[in-house]
Amino acid sequence: MKIQENAVVGLTYELKVSKEEDGIESAPFSVEIRDEEDPFYFLFGQSGLPEKFEELLAGKAEGESFAFDIAVADAYGEPDDELVISLPAEQFSGERGFSPEMLDEGNFLPLVDENGYSMQAKVLKNMGETLLLDFNHPLVGFDLHFEGKINEVREATKEELEHGHVHGEHGEHE
Repeated sequence: MKIQENAVVGLTYELKVSKEEDGIESAPFSVEIRDEEDPFYFLFGQSGLPEKFEELLAGKAEGESFAFDIAVADAYGEPDDELVISLPAEQFSGERGFSPEMLDEGNFLPLVDENGYSMQAKVLKNMGETLLLDFNHPLVGFDLHFEGKINEVREATKEELEHGHVHGEHGEHE
């Protein structure tokens, strides 16, 4: 079976990213590895990754390898200044499960938006009473370089299609 609409896909990959500054592409560095121990399973069309990622996988079959680059514009885009926000530090208290060291600059805070979706914000500056947080996706501004292998392609079950995600012992994710 080939990767197509309503297929469940299991794959392993390494994601490297690079950034172009002043016309010079930085050396790609690895940001995520999904190996045989922890393959990435998704329902085609619902991976949560840039659309281009799925477009480039469409039509491939089990056992095939892949390697492709996704430019910033087709990946997570450029940083949006409106997503850099100051919030009162008291919102990140111990009672809410945040420890003081979690608020150190450069850390990512695990947050939930008003609809209950998980998101993360990077602490740009801790100014004591307020925190300057960046809600941009951590990979904005980067070119993505994927390299991997397709381990499994199967038809999604009725249940998986109804819920829009894969479950079972393989590839269970929120």
